[in-house]
Amino acid sequence: MDRGAYYQTSYLIEKGRDAELRTQDVQWLRDRLGALFDWDDEVTGAIASWDDVKLLEVTFGRLRRWYRDGLLCIGDAAHTMSPVGGLGVGLALQDAVAASRILAAPLRRGTVRVADLARVQKRRQLPTAVLQKAQQAEHTMIRSALAGTLDGDRLPVPMRLLRRVPPLRTVSGCLGGFGIRPERAPGFARVRPGARSR
Repeated sequence: MDRGAYYQTSYLIEKGRDAELRTQDVQWLRDRLGALFDWDDEVTGAIASWDDVKLLEVTFGRLRRWYRDGLLCIGDAAHTMSPVGGLGVGLALQDAVAASRILAAPLRRGTVRVADLARVQKRRQLPTAVLQKAQQAEHTMIRSALAGTLDGDRLPVPMRLLRRVPPLRTVSGCLGGFGIRPERAPGFARVRPGARSR
């Protein structure tokens, strides 16, 4: 991505290889990026040293219990996601919408019980588990591609289905965009058509 003053990209490596790769001259990375993106030496030369290269370590996790009396964890606090597919932000927003809908009335009454907090986790746990599983499958495919063991004839079943049944791509895109269990804001938070904002 051209950020104006600099370029930003990602380069996938196997977990635990960062220290090993950093023992090489940074020219190795410049050459790889130049070949991948057809960047010239002027662009890749902006990587002056390994200090310009940051490591983002991806982890998957999910709290067994997202709540306790007076506390509710949602989004990254409840479940870490990979940047693959850009699903984490949408999932966190849906957590927040579900929490607002479920907790609005108890908060207005001033009587939020632990059972109310548990309802949020119960509502959001399945979508989180499904999307994390999907991301793990994508990571497996990426690792296979990096290792050179993935080719068109040996794609995993979900990828073969997407290739052979084009409408499934639309379904897959919708699930990625809207989620497994889409959330709607509570009625009091929705703007009615024609209503003036204050």
